[in-house]
Amino acid sequence: MNQNSIIELEFKTDSGLGSRATIGIIVLRTDQTLEHEFANLLNFDGVALYYSRIRNEMEITKEALEDMEAELPIAAALLPTAFNFDVIGYGCTSGSAIIGEEKVEKAIQVIHPNVPASNPMTACKAALRALGLKQIAFLTPYDPSITTAMCENLLAAGFEISITGSFFESDDFKVGLISPQSILEAIEKIGTRDDCDGVFVSCTNLRVAEIIEIAESRLGKPVTSSNHALAWHLLRLSGIQDCQENCGSLFRRQLNVEDEIIN
Repeated sequence: MNQNSIIELEFKTDSGLGSRATIGIIVLRTDQTLEHEFANLLNFDGVALYYSRIRNEMEITKEALEDMEAELPIAAALLPTAFNFDVIGYGCTSGSAIIGEEKVEKAIQVIHPNVPASNPMTACKAALRALGLKQIAFLTPYDPSITTAMCENLLAAGFEISITGSFFESDDFKVGLISPQSILEAIEKIGTRDDCDGVFVSCTNLRVAEIIEIAESRLGKPVTSSNHALAWHLLRLSGIQDCQENCGSLFRRQLNVEDEIIN
């Protein structure tokens, strides 16, 4: 075929898929759940989601979580700066607690300066404040050392923990296979106490989003999780105030003033 025979055609551009918001998410190499849940939680016209993966170990240990700090800029660089992200999230709750939320933000902003960044720990706190929760039941899949570090993080932020439960599973592959029914039963077991206002379920690999409405209905209390809170937080930080039906009480709330970004 002669190249001279190819007809050049005109085209126009528009604002693309992210006409309202463009959101980047750094997902763990071992995560089986986050992308699936985000596709449902953030299913809004004009909201575009773009994912990068970060190298991590299958075994969840303090040392493995700390090692991810050096990997964060590498993973962030796989999210093209030309996309002009409105916000970027890092999808690891325990990693955010062990590395430190501010360090996570700074590592992402090495590649994407001035782009707001969030993570499940920061998002959890904003979500609990938006829901008016002070005293919570806390569910994790982690071993005691990781769970304790996360409890200390929440306590330092002014929250009270009435009861903590864990599946004591450090293999992240197995965590992704824990059934939603098992998670629902665990939520009910720890969340029925009179001295807790709601439940937070930690870990982006746990399949919680699909059972949140059921759990809230049975408990009569708000329930949120790592993916649930992070998706909501990224949506609100990107400037989208829309509510999402059938996604629990959190998606009918806005950010508290103290959690809004001041430009």
